[in-house]
Amino acid sequence: MRWRNTRKGYGWVAITLHWLVALVVFGLFGLGLWMVELTYYDPWYRQAPAIHKAVGVLLFLAVVGRLVWRWINPSPALPGSRIERIAARLVHGALYALLLAVMVAGYLISTADGSAIDVFGLFSMPATVADLPDQEDVAGVVHFWLAWTVIVLTGLHAAAALKHQFIDRDGTLMRMLRPGDIDSPTRKGE
Repeated sequence: MRWRNTRKGYGWVAITLHWLVALVVFGLFGLGLWMVELTYYDPWYRQAPAIHKAVGVLLFLAVVGRLVWRWINPSPALPGSRIERIAARLVHGALYALLLAVMVAGYLISTADGSAIDVFGLFSMPATVADLPDQEDVAGVVHFWLAWTVIVLTGLHAAAALKHQFIDRDGTLMRMLRPGDIDSPTRKGE
């Protein structure tokens, strides 16, 4: 079983972290949209935000772990033209930065009153910044718009992967679905 990346393909660790982060991001986005519509008397009024916060803290740890793994285990070479490779690097960097910023904004919302974030009774994330002017409201607006930006950029990322897989036929999507060395097939007409 290949755990580490190679020059031609991703290993299980990178693949697992990629899809785990993707699923959790979309799950938190959906939960966030749903929970803001709950009324005070809804049984999920307190439970949904608690789950959202706890999973958000765990997602933060997973993203940091993914960044460390990426640093110690570089990604395979990117296919495509020079401009496509530059665009891919920019989008990947933006996704990481935006994910971290969304989670920091969520942290600032959750800890604005000085309360720690309970992570399923396993540990608590203490409030280190509280009582900034309008902290909860400002962080809430930032969190909302950054979350939407992450979703839109993730859609662009997915569209690019599909383009590479089905139009360019360079095996890009397959590299993130199964570990190993995936050789890029010859494009039509070459």
